[in-house]
Amino acid sequence: MLQDGNPADLFEAKGEELWKKARGPRNASLERCDLGLGPGVVKGAFVQLPRYFKDTGKVQDLESRLVTCMTTLQGIDAKDIVNGQWGRGERANTTALATWIAAQSKGMAFNLPQSNEQERVMYQVGKRLFYQRGGAHDFACASCHGEEGKRIRLQDLPLLTKNPGDGVGFAAWPAYRVSNGQMWSMQHRLNDCYRQQRFPEPDFASDVTVALGVYLGVNAKGAKSAVPTIKR
Repeated sequence: MLQDGNPADLFEAKGEELWKKARGPRNASLERCDLGLGPGVVKGAFVQLPRYFKDTGKVQDLESRLVTCMTTLQGIDAKDIVNGQWGRGERANTTALATWIAAQSKGMAFNLPQSNEQERVMYQVGKRLFYQRGGAHDFACASCHGEEGKRIRLQDLPLLTKNPGDGVGFAAWPAYRVSNGQMWSMQHRLNDCYRQQRFPEPDFASDVTVALGVYLGVNAKGAKSAVPTIKR
C-alpha cells in the first residue's frame, strides 16, 4: 500500500535533471562521470558499488563517487557536500542523483567486485565495524541486524549478514522515509544507525560508511535492487 504513488519518483526526476544539467564553476554536466562501468554508463553501476576506482586509489560507494565527479567535472567544492546538512543544498542534490542512478539498476542483482585487494580489505573492515560494540548502550550494528527475528517498536529488523534479509535491508536504499518526508540515501541510513547507537555520526562519505557498504553489499550478492523504495 505504501508503494502507491511513491514520492521518490520526484527525487528520481530531479536526479536525472541534475545529471544532465551543466552546473558549477566549470559549467559542466555529470554525463562523463565514471561510476565504474565507463564514463557516462549508469545502468548496472549501482549494483556493483562500492568498488575500487583507480583514479582516486580508493574504494568508493555511490555517494562518495558522486562527490568525486561533482568536484572534478563541475568544480563544486566538496566541503559544500561533506559539511552540508541532510535534505539541503548540494548534499540534497547528491541524494537525488543517487536516487536516479540507483533506479536505473532496478531489478538487477547485486554483484559487488572483490577482485581488488582494497575491496577485500574494506569488506573485512566493514565486517569488524558491523560487530563492533560501543556507545552509551554498548550496541553494534549486529545488535539489531545480526540475528533472525529481531524487532524494534513492532518493526521487523532484517538480518544483514546474508540473503534474503540483506536484500530487504541494504538493497532497498535509497528510500523515501514517510516518517520525516525525506529521501534517504544509504549514507543517511548508516549515519542514523550510528546516531541511534549513541555513537558520533561518521563524516559524509567516510571510509567507515563505505566499508560497511562493502560488507553489506557483498552479503547482498544475488539480491535484486528494489530502489527507489518507500519506508515508514
